[in-house]
Amino acid sequence: MSPLPPAASDVLKFAAAIFAADNRRRTDMVHHIHDLKPGMSASTAKTVTEADILLYAGVSTDINPAHLDEEYSKGTQFGGRIAHGMLSAGFISAVLANQLPGPGTIYLSQTLRFKAPVRAGDTVRATVTVKEVFVEKNRVTLETVCTVGGRVVIEGEAVMMPPAKHAVLTGTAP
Repeated sequence: MSPLPPAASDVLKFAAAIFAADNRRRTDMVHHIHDLKPGMSASTAKTVTEADILLYAGVSTDINPAHLDEEYSKGTQFGGRIAHGMLSAGFISAVLANQLPGPGTIYLSQTLRFKAPVRAGDTVRATVTVKEVFVEKNRVTLETVCTVGGRVVIEGEAVMMPPAKHAVLTGTAP
């Protein structure tokens, strides 16, 4: 295996430093299977920027002109550029990983229904709500919703495996 390029190595070091500095708060935010109850909810909000769209296009290699070419996009049903749907869906992942169930959680499945476009400048609020808890299988099903100004833009359902009670967050990166 070849060593990481310097830029990737710097990103990993930066992420590890943030994680280590935030480790105490994160540990307090972990919800194990016995802590989870139907109706529990968490959310986060992020304003989508032009930079977010361009960076997502670069990382994902999704260079669909609907996201990047204003002239092309004017002729679509949306009448202009739209953000990648999976960029907004990523905010759901952030809530699941950072808040509910929280750090150490493993994604098992996710359904998504894209209901309306998101554009640069829109603030997307991602909310997850515990729907069912399966203690014996260490699984939880959550309703997932993204809204912009109160309008649903994405809805779906996630199945997660919360972290084991004995797992300890160390803040170290490989």
